[in-house]
Amino acid sequence: MHSFNLYLKLDESFICIFTFSAEAFFFAGCTTVLILVISARFMLKKKTPGDPLFYVYALYAFLSVVNLIIGLEQDNIIDGFVTFYLKEADPHINTAHGHMISYWDGCVHYLMYLLMIAAITWGDSYRAIGLYWVGSFLMRAIVYILGNAVGKYTKNNGMLLDGLYRGAHTPRAGLVHRPLDLLFIIYLIPALAFCIFRGLVVLDCSSKWCQDYTQQYEPYLKDPSAYPKVQMLVSMLYSGPYYIITLYGLLVPGCEWMPDLTLVHSGALAQAQFSHIGASLHTRTPFSYRVPAGIQPVFLLVNVLYTLVPQALCYRCCSRPAFFLRPPLEKKKE
Repeated sequence: MHSFNLYLKLDESFICIFTFSAEAFFFAGCTTVLILVISARFMLKKKTPGDPLFYVYALYAFLSVVNLIIGLEQDNIIDGFVTFYLKEADPHINTAHGHMISYWDGCVHYLMYLLMIAAITWGDSYRAIGLYWVGSFLMRAIVYILGNAVGKYTKNNGMLLDGLYRGAHTPRAGLVHRPLDLLFIIYLIPALAFCIFRGLVVLDCSSKWCQDYTQQYEPYLKDPSAYPKVQMLVSMLYSGPYYIITLYGLLVPGCEWMPDLTLVHSGALAQAQFSHIGASLHTRTPFSYRVPAGIQPVFLLVNVLYTLVPQALCYRCCSRPAFFLRPPLEKKKE
C-alpha cells in the first residue's frame, strides 16, 4: 500500500513537471536556437552569412518545430510538453483547422526554412522556394485573420502575424505542339468552375446543387468555426483570377511573370488544400460536419487532383520557361 501511494505521488509529480514547466520549455527552446547558431557557425567555418534572412529563417525553423510539437500533443501522440500553452493559447489552435496548420508549419514550412538556410550557406539562390513559401504563408495568414474576425472565435482574436515573406529564346510553338500545356488549359476551366462553385456554397447559395453538395460531399464547409468558409472565399477571390490569368499565359507567349506567379499560387493552394482536406476528416471536427465515409474516396480524388495539378503546372513553368521568355529584340525595343 505504501509503495502504491509512493507511485501515485511520483506519477503526479511527473505530470506536474511536464504540465506546468513553462520555464523548462523556454529553456529547451533557447537551447535549440543556440544549437542552430553553433551548427551554422560550424558549417560556415566562422564566416558570418551576408544575408540577414539567414537568422530569420533559423528562428522560424525553431518555431516550426514548436508548432509540430503542438500538433502532436493536440492529437495525443505525445503528452505534457506544451500543455500549459494549449490551455492559454488562442482557441483557433484547438480546431481541426488549427491542427492542420500546426502540421503544415511543422513539416512543410520547416523543410522550406532548412532549404533556404542551406541555399544562403552555400551561396545559392533560394528565390523559387521563397516565392512558394510566400504563397503558402499568405494563404495561411489571410484565412487565420479573417476566420478569427468572422467565426465563433471572434472575441478571442489574439492575432499574431508571423513574418514575411531563364533560358534562351526558342520558337513559339502552338498548342498542337505543346500537348502538356493543352492538358493544363483543359484542366484550368473546370478548376475555375470548382473554386467559384465552392465559394457560392459557403455564401449560402440557394441552388439545389449547392445545398446537395454541402450535405452529401463537403459538410465541413458549414463548420461554425468559419475557417472553411473564409478558405473558400479567399480561394475564389485568389485562385479564380489566377486561373484566368494562367489561361492567358499559356496561350500567349512572352509572359515572363508566369513562373513566379505559379510558384506563389501553388504554395498557397498546397497549404489551403492540406488544411481543408485534413480538417474535413479530422476527429476534432464535429461528426455532422465531417465528410461521410461513403463519399470519402470521391472527396479525396477531387481534392487531391485539385492540389497536385497546379504543382505540376508550376514545375512545368519553372523547369521549361522558354515559352514565357520574350525575344531579345522585343526587350531592346522597350
